[in-house]
Amino acid sequence: MRNGGRISAAIEVLTDVLERHQPVKTAMRDWGKSARYAGSKDRAMVSGLVLDALRKRNSVAYRMDDTSPRALVLGTLGFAWGWDLDQIDAAVADEHGPEALTPDERARLTGEADPAAPLHVQGDFPEWMTPMMARVFGDDVAAETQAMAVRADVDLRVNTLKVDAEKAAFPLKSADAEPSRLLHNAFHIPAKDPSEREASLESIPAYSKGWVEVQDAGSQIAAAAANAQPGEQVLDYCSGGGGKTIALASQMKGKGQIFAYDIDGKRLSALIPRLKRSGATNVQLVHPSEPVQLETLTGLMDCVFVDAPCTGTGTWRRRPDSKWRIKLGQMQKRMAEQTDILASAAAFVKPGGRMVYATCSFLMEEDEDRVAEFLEAHPEFTEEDAADAAIASGLLTDEGANVVQRFRMPTGSVRLTPHRASTDGFFFAVLRRA
Repeated sequence: MRNGGRISAAIEVLTDVLERHQPVKTAMRDWGKSARYAGSKDRAMVSGLVLDALRKRNSVAYRMDDTSPRALVLGTLGFAWGWDLDQIDAAVADEHGPEALTPDERARLTGEADPAAPLHVQGDFPEWMTPMMARVFGDDVAAETQAMAVRADVDLRVNTLKVDAEKAAFPLKSADAEPSRLLHNAFHIPAKDPSEREASLESIPAYSKGWVEVQDAGSQIAAAAANAQPGEQVLDYCSGGGGKTIALASQMKGKGQIFAYDIDGKRLSALIPRLKRSGATNVQLVHPSEPVQLETLTGLMDCVFVDAPCTGTGTWRRRPDSKWRIKLGQMQKRMAEQTDILASAAAFVKPGGRMVYATCSFLMEEDEDRVAEFLEAHPEFTEEDAADAAIASGLLTDEGANVVQRFRMPTGSVRLTPHRASTDGFFFAVLRRA
């Protein structure tokens, strides 16, 4: 395919996403089925263009004065990808390209950005969320949210149950991986150009051998705050796909016991092959169809990890379509779930034990507010310094320790963001039972 055909395809896919409300993955899959001739580079450019158009939706639409998929794609080429008019003209002139640029489109593509544009335009987020953004970020709203509107890097966690970081480093060179600046047993792969295909980590022997796991650095730091020790009894209460379960098993060096529970039995079952690949032998799955098994753990856990379901605002770099689907009612539903989950999970913490509450959200409504509400209802718990807990794990580098200390909240919790730490948005708090 030539660029003109790729641009037309991106407009087609984006139309399915915005006007037919299809998830990006579904829209790309459907287009791919109808475009068997498209190669990997074609698919990479179409996908990258669609995702960047979604990441920059507000700011591009504002500058183009047009919210149509065509305007968003053309504006993304000009404003985000840096194409000049000659490049765009050459592409649309192709027989498979879209219609030629109009005089108005040409004028807008060469115009300057408005420094006085509203915050929700500058930061590319839903306008109704402006008060929430101002509450959590203050004067840094634009900088924080602009950092959420770019392509995300990839982080890898070394599975120390099988290998050390030094041994894992050599086979990861083919993926351009470099040691993490935040974590000792981790590697970092900078984001490629949006038009380029990302490396397939599954094809790297180190991945298939279970030497590394794909896990954002912010998620790894949140797991480090559990500071799980060999021999402890640990419950991962919302284990989901099991990324933090396996990270905790690595911290515990295979000693003690981890119980992985999730209300979604299908997601929990998907953890089985990951456990086999990781070599973690001290993990026991607690299926939601067997409530008695879960009840037997009441009051016995040294640590309960609660990676609560949330709006996922911290993952906007990776899932840009999700930020335009979020609604106030959805957020309020998640907040109610978080309240219930915290109360339920607390019952499993033994006296003197701890509970880690984490979300991949940067919203105070899902973070500090939920912790404060829980502590008011459960005076037997007190909040501890989450930065100190993460540092005590020994997993953070000096720079990683500095980051969590800098972004520790007044009560002791920690909030990481792409702007602050080059991680996904993550919040974590450590709560100790008397």
